[in-house]
Amino acid sequence: MSDGQRSPARVPAAARTRVGRPLLSLALASMMDEVHAHAGAVYLLAADEPVLEMAVMAGLPRAFAAPWERIGLSAPVPVADALRERRLVWVGGEEDMARRYPRIAVVLPYPFALAALPVATPATQYGAVFVTWPGTHPPELSERERDHLTAACDRLAVRLERAVRDSHPPHPEPDLLAEPPLGGTAGTLGTVEAARMVARLPYGLCSLDMQGRISFANAAAAELIGVPASGLLGTQLWAAVPWLNDPVYEDRYRAALISQQSTSFVALRPPGDWLSFRLYPSTTGLSVRISRARAVSELSRGGPQPGGAPTRLVTISQVLSLAGALTEAVSVQDVVQLVADEIAPAVGSQALVVLGSRGGRLHVLGHRGYPDRHLVERFDGLPLTERTPGTHALSSGVPAFFESREQLERLYPVRHTPPDPFAAWAYLPLIASGRPVGTCVLAYAEPHPFPTDERAVLTSLGGLIAQALERALLYDAKHQLAHGLQAALLPHSLPRLPGVDAAARYLPATRGMEIGGDFYDLVPSRPLAAAVIGDVQGHNVTAAGLMGQLRTAVRAYTAVGQAPEEVMRSTNRLLIDLGADLFASCLYLRLDPARGMAVMARAGHPPPLLRRADGRVRVLDLAGGPLLGIDASATYPTTEVDLAPGCVLALYTDGLIESPGLDIEDALAGLGQRLGEAGDLPLDELADRLVERSAATEERLDDVALLLLRARE
Repeated sequence: MSDGQRSPARVPAAARTRVGRPLLSLALASMMDEVHAHAGAVYLLAADEPVLEMAVMAGLPRAFAAPWERIGLSAPVPVADALRERRLVWVGGEEDMARRYPRIAVVLPYPFALAALPVATPATQYGAVFVTWPGTHPPELSERERDHLTAACDRLAVRLERAVRDSHPPHPEPDLLAEPPLGGTAGTLGTVEAARMVARLPYGLCSLDMQGRISFANAAAAELIGVPASGLLGTQLWAAVPWLNDPVYEDRYRAALISQQSTSFVALRPPGDWLSFRLYPSTTGLSVRISRARAVSELSRGGPQPGGAPTRLVTISQVLSLAGALTEAVSVQDVVQLVADEIAPAVGSQALVVLGSRGGRLHVLGHRGYPDRHLVERFDGLPLTERTPGTHALSSGVPAFFESREQLERLYPVRHTPPDPFAAWAYLPLIASGRPVGTCVLAYAEPHPFPTDERAVLTSLGGLIAQALERALLYDAKHQLAHGLQAALLPHSLPRLPGVDAAARYLPATRGMEIGGDFYDLVPSRPLAAAVIGDVQGHNVTAAGLMGQLRTAVRAYTAVGQAPEEVMRSTNRLLIDLGADLFASCLYLRLDPARGMAVMARAGHPPPLLRRADGRVRVLDLAGGPLLGIDASATYPTTEVDLAPGCVLALYTDGLIESPGLDIEDALAGLGQRLGEAGDLPLDELADRLVERSAATEERLDDVALLLLRARE
């Protein structure tokens, strides 16, 4: 572990008693003033866990940072990175935030810059600080700002060290919000003459504090909104007015405060009056100008218009919903389907392609919306060294937006333009854990402008898609490994035996890696053949590997001519000698079709079923011993069973008859009934009939193996 990541010395777990001097608030206010930041917060490292806790916030309501009140040190958040790595973390704007910290960008998709720094001495880590600037801040932090911030955090660390030494540990302090007092016109604007001037203006004026509450509204504003001024004061605009109760309008207030840039929206006051709202932010709140939106009103008379104002491409609630849906995607095709069904419609895209990389080339992982699949296949196999929008986004990690085909062709040769009928594209690099995993291409049927806030939302969605795709690629790889390993360990086909027909089925558990320890085999030996079925404890690679060893051992002991009881004893000793700490059930039988009989040995395995030629079915009560792998001295007595021509012997593992809430005796009786009713079917059809209930189950907790043997006449 590097020095920047070593376990930090923490603030002693002393009682956090309040001291008279607001150390954190003063330090934060001074720091923000030195670099002209408009918001910030101080975090303290918890005494007993690797968690940063917000101690004081300034310049913005704490509700804006609610998801980050407590942050784990390993979380992908700027303040955690700053403390963990003991360095200044700079996020230069909206797109930079979306690319590096998509989880923050989806909740705060606004233009602002951020710096995070550790608060630590060489010996002790105390916490971290972040400060933010409006979106107009240059994309780089100046040397003066960097020096001021670093020096201020160093001074704060020394003061905290002294406070702890003097038995005054740091504690949370009241947030610093500049809130104008609620009250009348003169009190809010400062002078009676100013109030008279505002009252004479032909448009509405409101003043909102940092919490969004109305602290002043002139008569024109009350008349336009349709609510008396007394009913507006002290309330939030979107809460006091029913037709403004839409997250889109609250989002504009948040955007103005965080970016410190004026924003606007139009809203329909029922039944048909369109109003324009212009928000002018400052570090003390917002001023709102309200007027009639005459141009929109004229336009609305020409035909039906969607209710409400022009909205953000995807609202915060939508993004959080999409993020939650992506966590449910399991396979790569699940991710593609979810992007096609939910994300593409939400952002107005008509088609998409999800690309991955393997062996230095692009590969199409999935696509939707393209009229001809051959058009998409041209993406497949492109070398990453070839200059195309898809390869460039994947290799550089920088999203690319093309508002029209002409814009695309100016940057890339005609032969590299997407061979489709679409007119605009967004190429989103899918970066997860700092590693490119693919590119998502969103296509639009018409030329499509991509304003800054839309680009940030799309880039953030790309980060969420990347995380889901990374998990899905890993799942698919494990799924292929599981099936490949299972196929290698189980028989590819059953050998033909003299006088006996055979059929087998295997169904993996639907949890975990879909691989388990159930096995079966037929061993053609002379003069007699053998059959075996077993179940190694567990549903993982260890169980499957042990299953392969046991199956090989049974074949070897059979080949050297051991009797059934000896085969079981030898296999039991082998399992104990391997030291695997796993148990196995097993049923082994030596077949003698010429004499119409079988000799069976059982080790804790479910009893087989025998269907006679007349359709009667009985459960075979076999002698047996304990599970394999428990007792090295265990013996396994044998039982002779008549196997006349036409008889069907059903060997199975417990996954076929065990399920939650079902009595084992009832399940066994049901299996016997199905065997009796369908026993005259061809053996392969009979096998399908017996496992069809298990195959139709969406969630199998255990593997299922079935081996059917029918004595030929």
